[in-house]
Amino acid sequence: MTGAERPRLGGPALRLTVLVGENDRCRHRPLSSEIVHRARAAGLAGASVFRGVEGFGASSMVHTARLLSLSEDLPVAVVIVDTEERVRAFLPELEGLAVEGLVTLERCEVLRYAGRAGGPGPAPAAEEGGAA
Repeated sequence: MTGAERPRLGGPALRLTVLVGENDRCRHRPLSSEIVHRARAAGLAGASVFRGVEGFGASSMVHTARLLSLSEDLPVAVVIVDTEERVRAFLPELEGLAVEGLVTLERCEVLRYAGRAGGPGPAPAAEEGGAA
């Protein structure tokens, strides 16, 4: 599917948020990167990764970027927004990654979804399933 073939995204949508640690890995790459690449291969509208400055999860261990207690395993949030149908269809990909962290779904409304003219579309078939 090229950018021109992509259906216009607007109105009701679903936001998938995956909270993991910066050091979490899958196939020798950061887990957050693996999720983004799989979302792109699945043709989702977009994915962004946000690095936190402090947080804790199920382990109750606080990770922080403060100088006196520098952590190398800061919290990372991967956020994906698309139609409910497409996001729910992507969820088995996360199950296959055995994500340890928090995964949430929230209903949202897309007010604007626009990219640069001539920007890249989804990953070409040759990139899908490539070695990491």
